[in-house]
Amino acid sequence: MSQTRSVYEFNSAIVREPSSSVVNGLRANDRGGPTYEGVKAEHEAYISALRNAGVAVKVLPPLEIFPDSLFVEDPALVFTSGAILLRPGTPSRVDETVELIPVLRDMFETVLELPAPGQADGGDIMYTPMGVLIGLSARTDRIGAEALIACIGKLGGKAQVAETPKGVLHFKTASSLLDDESVISTAALADAAAFNGFRRIVVPEGEEPAANVLRVNDVVFASAHYPRTLEMLDKEGYRVVPLKTVEIEKIDAGLSCMSLRWYRETK
Repeated sequence: MSQTRSVYEFNSAIVREPSSSVVNGLRANDRGGPTYEGVKAEHEAYISALRNAGVAVKVLPPLEIFPDSLFVEDPALVFTSGAILLRPGTPSRVDETVELIPVLRDMFETVLELPAPGQADGGDIMYTPMGVLIGLSARTDRIGAEALIACIGKLGGKAQVAETPKGVLHFKTASSLLDDESVISTAALADAAAFNGFRRIVVPEGEEPAANVLRVNDVVFASAHYPRTLEMLDKEGYRVVPLKTVEIEKIDAGLSCMSLRWYRETK
């Protein structure tokens, strides 16, 4: 898994189209239900942004029986050296991994499976130059995190456990990698020991959902609905691509969870 390129350098991605059942997606807080048309429009803009950033995108068909299945990052991890099937921490999402098995085995020579009884969601897992951070949350437990560390080791990488503040759904709900030396986070996660050695940029109070950004090659995808954060990132010198997230935020989602991203070696 060792590489000279940045961990946010991607040329390949997998996404899944939203199903009409997405209106029944999970949510910790009721902010009103999303519309299928609204989610689909945001998802299509997201795919276009990935392609404009130089990423080849494989689009999987919708799964009506899994309302949250467009959030394809939660049931799996992908690296240049292989893929890992996770065990989502929500019972209604556990079988989403089965749907990904043929896809990942077709695209990766090595596909590992997180063993029971541990659970881990991809939304709690952050790639960094120093290794993978695995945030503990209601969706990722310590047994799952330790098992995942072992799986990542088999792919030649290293990982460590990080703490997620209480009341935060996923580790990446409240933090994201901006570049090889910088992270953006909410104030609640800014002092996390896992970020020692990183420059820390804190989102303005009241714009906490804006901490979920996605660095893809030379651009940063960010929610279009948090102007102070957008201005801050612009002043820091990042090339920002604002994307609408109104509908997906109603089902507890952000920009990172809608794709599996990796760098595919060409022969």
